[in-house]
Amino acid sequence: MAILSGTAVEKQARFKIETSAAAEHKAVSGLRVKIYADGADRSAMLEMYANPHIAGFTTNPTLMRKSGVIDYRGFAREILELIPDRPISFEVFADDFAEMERQAAEIASWGENVLVKVPITNTRGESSAQLLRRLARAGIRVNVTALLTLEQVRKASECLIDGPLAKISVFAGRIADTGHDPVPLMAAAVELLRPYPNLQLIWASPRELLNVFQADAIGCHIITATSDILRKLDLIGKDLNEYSLDTVKMFYEDARKAGYRL
Repeated sequence: MAILSGTAVEKQARFKIETSAAAEHKAVSGLRVKIYADGADRSAMLEMYANPHIAGFTTNPTLMRKSGVIDYRGFAREILELIPDRPISFEVFADDFAEMERQAAEIASWGENVLVKVPITNTRGESSAQLLRRLARAGIRVNVTALLTLEQVRKASECLIDGPLAKISVFAGRIADTGHDPVPLMAAAVELLRPYPNLQLIWASPRELLNVFQADAIGCHIITATSDILRKLDLIGKDLNEYSLDTVKMFYEDARKAGYRL
């Protein structure tokens, strides 16, 4: 199947951004983008599971290590027993493609709601394209991770367009960390994937709640965010004058509780 050229994608993306620029914030229930919780803290995941606006979950070895997970398989199986009905992505952690493939097959066997996260390259910068093709042919649903360029999105797409449902995670937050606006690239990625109903784009590693609305405005399929960002969903639509007053009260109360004197 043909992939749109970079020029065509970027033109469509610019049009999409221009037509969405004036979009106002809407209630969470009115968002088209699906919200996934990113993390590996059991209690936080269950808190998010109780929220009907959270449509799925993602994790990775770094988040699992930060949360003190020691038994990878045991943690994953426990979470899948507690969260059996929403998509959850678990990541391979090998650096050799043959071992990645073995791990992917095992992880995929853990449940029908499981997707296998596979990095776009190994630590030597070698492309995982051939592995992605083999996994797609085997019917394994993958979530390609750690992408930061449109060319990486294009290459991953070429490997997956004839396979089962797959997700492509572009780390928009890391793009922003380098001083580049991620919105044009993410909009271009949306257009690149538009012809392929089995491929879904994830806006990964957001830095603020505003990114949810940016992802929604460009038609991104999914945004995944950590619990500290997702807990701010209750602030959507809050009156800014009221929020200003709340901020003043917070400063006053913290100074009072600290017993500051001049």
